[in-house]
Amino acid sequence: MRFSLLPLVFLVPFLISGCDAPEKPPRRPNILFIAIDDLRPQLGAYGETYMHTPNLDRLAAQGRLFTRHYVQVPTCGASRYSLLTGTRPSSPDHLNNMALVRLLPKTESQSPESFAHLLRRNGYYTVSLGKIGHHVDGRVYSYEGEGAGEWEMPFSWNECWGPTGKWGTAWNAFFGYSDGTNRNQEKGRYPAFERAAVADTALPDGLIAQKAIESLRALKDTTFLLAVGFFKPHLPFTAPAKYWDLYHPDSIPLSPNPEVPVGTHPNSLHRSGEMFGNYAHPETGGAGIRLSDEYARTLHHAYCASVSYADAQAGKVLDELDRLGLAENTIVVVWGDHGWHLGDHTIWGKHSTFERALRSALIIRTPGMAQPGVATDGIVESLDLYPTLAQLAGIDSLPTGLTGASLLPLLQDPQHPGKDGAWGYWHGRRSLRTDRYRITVYDEAGPGEARVELFDHETDPHETRNVAAENPEIVKALLPRLGE
Repeated sequence: MRFSLLPLVFLVPFLISGCDAPEKPPRRPNILFIAIDDLRPQLGAYGETYMHTPNLDRLAAQGRLFTRHYVQVPTCGASRYSLLTGTRPSSPDHLNNMALVRLLPKTESQSPESFAHLLRRNGYYTVSLGKIGHHVDGRVYSYEGEGAGEWEMPFSWNECWGPTGKWGTAWNAFFGYSDGTNRNQEKGRYPAFERAAVADTALPDGLIAQKAIESLRALKDTTFLLAVGFFKPHLPFTAPAKYWDLYHPDSIPLSPNPEVPVGTHPNSLHRSGEMFGNYAHPETGGAGIRLSDEYARTLHHAYCASVSYADAQAGKVLDELDRLGLAENTIVVVWGDHGWHLGDHTIWGKHSTFERALRSALIIRTPGMAQPGVATDGIVESLDLYPTLAQLAGIDSLPTGLTGASLLPLLQDPQHPGKDGAWGYWHGRRSLRTDRYRITVYDEAGPGEARVELFDHETDPHETRNVAAENPEIVKALLPRLGE
């Protein structure tokens, strides 16, 4: 009997598809990280029904909304330093907007400078667009726009970009208006907001969204970290007119706590210099000064429009992620770098250790996550994102010195309680938020000044009255957790 050999062309596919063929390892998930500057938890998904934020609301319905997420420092650069490095502040430099420049090594060391650097070392192609560190194109500028010299994070990014356009530099664009002018040209001359009948791309965030879409198309066949940092609602509150028109002024609420809290340390307030020192206003504001309801509502309207503008730009990027078929293997994070006072306690800005400044928005969506759309009330901190992203990316070897805890338990189970506290830091004070209380300790206090503030969120969610004197046992129990 004669036997014929099968041609090799038939044999090879059989061997490849057979049971002895090696399994292809699963591809690591991509990461789309979206930072939104000054975004307090003021979205429809957070129960703010007057807000128009359909894109971020949709993401929250598909992922996990964190209702009690706290940053470490209530200012942009320092908050981002803790986020990117996964570390808790331990010196005055950690509280400065130049923290990344001052504290990161100038030569590449064995320990990664950031979670982006860690991902890059582990095979991710890393791209930064807009504001991820403090400086909006990765180059270091002065506040007057001088510089564009050294890299803020020299080892983290394969690509780093910021919008320049008619503003000349990305730093000017960060403070820019639709006609190409910017706040830095003459501080105190320009208004704190702009309503202009222009296209989305007439302002920087529209250009950032456009660049992010282009980047997704270029990166679709790689394993990537795409970090997209939108500017709004950071001052000035600039947004195309159509986003202003989403709101009727009468529907915009005023602050529920517009007065100075009773019994607080005088340093708990500030002059709102970012708002009133840099822009032209028809009224004077600052510590202890309450604006008229009419002007307060105008400023809040401008903030709302800016949030809706940022929401629309984020939506364009998320839509492109879906269109390219990348969503099913991409982790999406939306993070607000801190909160913002809209007249609360007479403050307009961040730079306080009140709840409004330290609590911010956080949404995470992972492929195939459990119970999507169910929010979690567990307490978490920004510095927890570093170990979380590393774990989700399958990276087991983490640098020493990380002080965050992975959020994976809360991503798997929204009923998980989270941490037993979140710590916040600002110059001369330390603050701790527990499930019920916020306690703040001031390093110095003069005669008659309260050194300790205690707010009971069960009875006083807006922090209107310091109850430390009436609750000495609670203060005594919490002070050791603040190093006292």
